[in-house]
Amino acid sequence: MKVIAHISDLHFGTQDKAVAAVLLRDLHAATPDLVVVSGDLTQRARSGQFRAAREYLSRLPQPRLVVPGNHDVPLFDVFSRFALKLRRYQAFITRELNPFWHCDGLVVLGLNTARSATWKEGRISARQMAMIRQRLCGLPDGTFRVLVTHHPFVPPPDDPQSRVVGRSRLALAELERCGVDLLLAGHLHRAYTGETRTHYVERKHSILVVQAGTAVSRRVRTEPNAYNLLEVEPASLTLQVRQWNGSEFLTSSVSRWQKIGNSWQLVRPQV
Repeated sequence: MKVIAHISDLHFGTQDKAVAAVLLRDLHAATPDLVVVSGDLTQRARSGQFRAAREYLSRLPQPRLVVPGNHDVPLFDVFSRFALKLRRYQAFITRELNPFWHCDGLVVLGLNTARSATWKEGRISARQMAMIRQRLCGLPDGTFRVLVTHHPFVPPPDDPQSRVVGRSRLALAELERCGVDLLLAGHLHRAYTGETRTHYVERKHSILVVQAGTAVSRRVRTEPNAYNLLEVEPASLTLQVRQWNGSEFLTSSVSRWQKIGNSWQLVRPQV
């Protein structure tokens, strides 16, 4: 079994210092095998915000896999948005925009879905489709495969018209062929989980979807700050949503999923 801590949408520049401090303690107590950060490290991609984000990331448990979000691309400075794009992110956080990590049957690929031309929305490129095939196909049986993006593949259950990552259907065809098990993302500041066939009814295989709320930002949207703790095995996943209650992070729900054939099935509903 491997434990993944999934945090997202830190938005340094709008962070709640008390929440951020307690989150660090909570993550270290969880002793995860990997910390995944699914984008929006900053609020406006400014150097000072990236410095604060870098300092915070350095205090998280290791190893870490980090992808950028649309807020990590400059917005109001149009020249920087197109000329610099993610250069500040690369200078302060990591030069790798599509990181890869693997250890003992767990493989995790991160893809940068942030784009300058469509600042808020994101998409997956043809080059990244090839990266999916290269990194996630042809692995030994029993390998648990995870894809991390900032933009979601599946909208919230109560807002089915919400925008999803561009070229999602093309990417899902590749992900199915490679036997990917899990999609982690953020962007919407909403914590929810499900499987891909609820939105893509034509697909023959299901892939689990786990969305994270905002970890430490004051920019919450109807939900408290939260993060996810996932226990993964070759054919099962247990998800804890850890939610801020004003003084600490507590488990607000637990769900367990089992892979049976080509389908992920909820065997222990969220409680």
